[in-house]
Amino acid sequence: MMIGNSTFSYFVLGGYMQVGSLRYLYFVLTAVTYMSNVVSNTCVIVVICMTRSLHEPMYLFLCSLFINELYGGVAFFPFLLLHILSDIHTVPIPFCFLQIFCLYSYVNVEFLNLAAMAYDRYVAICCPLQYHTHMTTSKVLISIFVLWLYSFAKVLVTVFLNIQLTRCRNIMDEVYCKNYSVVNLACSDTTVNNIYGLFSTVITILVPLLPILFSYMKILLVCFSGSKETRQKAISTCAPQLASLLNFSFACFIHILQSRMVVSGFPEVLQIFLSLYHMIIQPILNPLMFGLQISTIRNACKNLFCHNKQHTDLM
Repeated sequence: MMIGNSTFSYFVLGGYMQVGSLRYLYFVLTAVTYMSNVVSNTCVIVVICMTRSLHEPMYLFLCSLFINELYGGVAFFPFLLLHILSDIHTVPIPFCFLQIFCLYSYVNVEFLNLAAMAYDRYVAICCPLQYHTHMTTSKVLISIFVLWLYSFAKVLVTVFLNIQLTRCRNIMDEVYCKNYSVVNLACSDTTVNNIYGLFSTVITILVPLLPILFSYMKILLVCFSGSKETRQKAISTCAPQLASLLNFSFACFIHILQSRMVVSGFPEVLQIFLSLYHMIIQPILNPLMFGLQISTIRNACKNLFCHNKQHTDLM
């Protein structure tokens, strides 16, 4: 089978060589993490969908964010669990490119979704009288569709450029498929891939970062000049978004740093964990932060599940 003038039909993932006798421990920890991801994100999505009072722009963006966490998890965790237990760590080339597409589009959607949520809070706090005019349900749904479509299109170009390369090697020291690592296996000219990869990375960060900085600067100005009640409202709704943004930005920075630099002096297990940080911590952190911090979601959870429990007891 030949893809992009390559004589290989699979890639070998060398990052699993250190798993050894601890594979069952890693498997259990990974399985528990994945189940936590699925349960927590699904739970909040169900609460938002079933609570009519939460059918507002901010919660629609949140729903998109939690769906993205499930999307990234499906592309990552089952693959990881399978290889932890397996003695053969090969992955077919088409599946490797599919995983790259899913994981990198997940990262793009995450950043853009956080940017859209920051703008939503800016309009709600700084221009409250115009909020229902600017942030209608139809506009919010269109913006969610556009940010997902844009992310898919941008990453599709990355994958297409990678497919065209001729590869003379097929072994990479990773536990999942990374675009930069796959490009480094090529023995053909990778100038276009490197330029587009750098451009794509900068755009992935800058496009959402500008509206985020603008939104929160305006929100801070309102907080300092507003009443105590205004400050409390702004903090309660913006704190989870800022925490999520900072955590994901840090995780992606570590991921980029590890992909492009040789990091020595750290245990290999720690290096692997840091490379997986953005896929492991963020999907669990988001529903916990938003669910616990935003009172409307907390109350909706209590009302929904307490009502279901009471209904079951009556039966």
